[in-house]
Amino acid sequence: MGPQDSFKQELARLEARLAKLEEERRSVEAQIARLRDELAASPGPPIAVAPPPTRRATTPAAPHEKVALFRSLFRGRDDVFPLSWSNPRKGTKGYSPACSNEWRRGLCEKPRVKCGQCPHQAFRPVSDQVVLDHLQGRHVMGVYPLLQDERCHLLAIDFDKEGWRDDVLAFAGTCRAIGVPAVLERSRSGNGAHAWFFFDAAVPAHLARRLGCCLLTETMTRRPTLGMASYDRLFPNQDTMPKGGFGNLIALPLQHEARQHENTVFLDDELHPFEDQWTFLASVGRIPVQTVELIAREAHRQDRVVGARFSGVAEEEAPWLRPPSGEWRRPPQGAALTSALRVVQAQRLFVERDGLPPAFVNELRHLAAFQNWA
Repeated sequence: MGPQDSFKQELARLEARLAKLEEERRSVEAQIARLRDELAASPGPPIAVAPPPTRRATTPAAPHEKVALFRSLFRGRDDVFPLSWSNPRKGTKGYSPACSNEWRRGLCEKPRVKCGQCPHQAFRPVSDQVVLDHLQGRHVMGVYPLLQDERCHLLAIDFDKEGWRDDVLAFAGTCRAIGVPAVLERSRSGNGAHAWFFFDAAVPAHLARRLGCCLLTETMTRRPTLGMASYDRLFPNQDTMPKGGFGNLIALPLQHEARQHENTVFLDDELHPFEDQWTFLASVGRIPVQTVELIAREAHRQDRVVGARFSGVAEEEAPWLRPPSGEWRRPPQGAALTSALRVVQAQRLFVERDGLPPAFVNELRHLAAFQNWA
């Protein structure tokens, strides 16, 4: 074997080694990119706060004590409230504002004229007797959480559809991890749940809703395989009061008739009803306004809220972040995908999730979600 043959063999050996090193480099780069994506979508919450202390209030016994406790928690508009109605003949049902002029000839022109636009509206205010009638089963009432000054004393998140149990338990786990207590209630139908949050004072609705969206986002981040398909909507459903309207309503819990079927009752961490509902309610802590502001501010800073950015609010808080085009710049979401992305367009757009980095899945959810202004 001549010198040239030796050189060629050595060259081939080094080229093979270099190719192997190059392959290893690409593998390591892919692992780094995957770990960066997983770190970006790590299960740790964006912020942890000290949970409000459990209250040591005396369990109410008399009806007026129960009504007082109930009204201190489930506070919405006091000047108007919705009542449930049904029409067995037509098979329809719903809620309408309680009005002293309802169906009075010459005054009430429902359904042609909406209640919020009626010149003869005589809405009944919330009273102790109205609440007692709800608790004792004489009617079913709801609450309009959005106050006229666009603040709220509470936030509720609705979970229904198939899989609501897994979703609401995962959501409650996130709330515990962050330090925000969620009060769980089985819905009136029995096929869903509400997660309630009570504040120690009225907070701007957009901050309360951002808190809820942050908690939902964190739940999906902590469990990327959880689609949260049962999540329906937030109450209040709007940041601002719709013209001539009241905002969306939510039915109130502990209605006597529904309680006989263990619905509209409060649940423990295993979704079993508390043995003494009023003792539990008396122990519920109120979330400080400062906590809501802190979580909402941190969620906005880290851009960890599923859905479109909050129109107007974000611009007022940080107008210098908006570029001349008016479009928000999304932060980079890790390395580019290393394989083809399979998308199917039918009545909706379906994206195959297998193999996608968690951060990319969260980004898709972010882009697909939007704020509900209805």
